[in-house]
Amino acid sequence: MEQTNTSLFSLTIDPVTKAHLTEAAKWARFLAITGMVFLVLMIIAGVFGSAMLFSTTSRLESEYGGSATGMGAYGTGIFAAYMIIVAVIYFFPLLFTLRFANNMRVALNANDQQALNISFQNLKACFRFVGVLTIIALVFMAIAIIFGIIGAAAFS
Repeated sequence: MEQTNTSLFSLTIDPVTKAHLTEAAKWARFLAITGMVFLVLMIIAGVFGSAMLFSTTSRLESEYGGSATGMGAYGTGIFAAYMIIVAVIYFFPLLFTLRFANNMRVALNANDQQALNISFQNLKACFRFVGVLTIIALVFMAIAIIFGIIGAAAFS
């Protein structure tokens, strides 16, 4: 006989909650897989964009002599490295989201408490990772604003 309600400290996973979690897991899986496809496209665009940028700067430098663009090989390498670093950073929240979705589906279909725990553990890890990235971004923005104010005051 299948158990429909699971209780823990007067919290239950009733049929309505199960339906919500099932739908959330489906959307999480869709978003994670779509995001990973875009990550692959981002890496490909970074590599090909870097190659095209290198080709363009080489042609301009040979046409006009010296370093006409100021980019050279270093600038194109930095562009490719930036795209790959962004893709690697974005990979982890997508991985945690996919693990959440897969474990949630297993937990709800088989009434598996361990899979449910792992599912929520991955959701927590995803939120924590994105939260730390948000804090880092806010710190960098605050530093940029401070330097902008100092720079504007120094040149006015």
